[in-house]
Amino acid sequence: MSAQSSHRYQTRQLGFWQKAKEIRLNYYREIAAAREEGKLLTTGSLGGPATLVAGLGPCVHLGGEPYGASIAADPAFSIECAEAVEGRGFARDLCAYMRNYWGSMFLDRYYFGGPFPKPDFCLQLHVCDSHGKWYQVVSEHLGIPYFGIDFPVCFTEGDKQARQGYLVNQMLDSIEWMEKVTGRQYNDELLIEAVKNECLSSALWGEAMCLNKAVPAPLDQKSIFSLYVVGGFIRHRKEAVDFYQQVRDEVKERVADGIAAVPSERCRLVDDGQPPWYFLRLYRYLEQYGAVVVGSWYTLFLFGHAGEQPDGTWGRAKTPQELGMPLNNREDAVRALVWWHLDKPNRSVFGSPQGKAALNLRFYKEWGAQGMIMHLNRGCEGLSMFSPEIRLFLLQQGVPVVAFEHNMADKREFDEVQVLDRLDAFMESLDLKKLED
Repeated sequence: MSAQSSHRYQTRQLGFWQKAKEIRLNYYREIAAAREEGKLLTTGSLGGPATLVAGLGPCVHLGGEPYGASIAADPAFSIECAEAVEGRGFARDLCAYMRNYWGSMFLDRYYFGGPFPKPDFCLQLHVCDSHGKWYQVVSEHLGIPYFGIDFPVCFTEGDKQARQGYLVNQMLDSIEWMEKVTGRQYNDELLIEAVKNECLSSALWGEAMCLNKAVPAPLDQKSIFSLYVVGGFIRHRKEAVDFYQQVRDEVKERVADGIAAVPSERCRLVDDGQPPWYFLRLYRYLEQYGAVVVGSWYTLFLFGHAGEQPDGTWGRAKTPQELGMPLNNREDAVRALVWWHLDKPNRSVFGSPQGKAALNLRFYKEWGAQGMIMHLNRGCEGLSMFSPEIRLFLLQQGVPVVAFEHNMADKREFDEVQVLDRLDAFMESLDLKKLED
């Protein structure tokens, strides 16, 4: 379409928007009230443990990453947290989510009100360097048990089976450990149901994200950030399946009716990781140019999944149950869960510049983008590895890229004027000017 086209698409509010807000608020309220309601409260990353914990009965899992992101959206409290951590001798260049979480814990202030909730135990999936120590500090400070699962972050198809066995054995060990530290008998039927729910809910979210390839895009990245995180909070519950079924169905309707997230869409962009959570206004700023950010591999694969389709593109992933994998007992369920996580193509991003570059390029092409925003994120060492090299690779492939430094959860490392200047220059390089009001 013409760079200065005045065409406007139809738009309408998302019918499931209020439900997404309710799930988020209820999740954090449930954490605060867990002990009063007789539920187990556990903590760790949201990379997988919540589904394993489900076999213990009523429980809620405080995920460190989205909690750190929630704090980041409130710079005043976030800076208090960061200074509380630095005052104890920890380095400023550690994971920003981790520093927000630790600071909230050290200050004994839960962001959603009251004292910091004391979990029954920590169950952590070690994916990056920070994850390896994050919950050791939590365990020591709060005096609670801790179990860590080592995740193979980079592997080839040739050694995938060995990695699967490595993870399965660790997860089975963690279940026995959880029984010992809680005194509860583990219910394998609850685990099986949780695995089915996780796989189906994340497949539905992946399908909704793949529908965003449509022109005009039915969803924009700022809204996507509020939707994908539901899969982090409760993807192992039937509630998540129902929610993402609603999301998928409505997005399908929006595609069929030509409903746009950004009615002035004339340019499609993608980005490559966590944004500055305190400055999500950057996405609305780009809309002044008629630009819509249609997603990223990060928002597709962190809590979602997509599978190869006959035409070689990503689309609806088939769950273990749909593929006929057995789900009759504890080991079947754990094996299916491990397979589901290792099957995601984003598992290469922490250790393979080639894998991450290919992931970015493929998403850019399949979603029909005209440019990419690259987050040189000082708050996440893992997802920022290789970024300068990947930027050069993408430029060589003809992908226009704008890169800027920030810290996803520490506003002290953000220069708003510089970032907006860079975005203005980038949009002008794409021959786009701000639309008239």
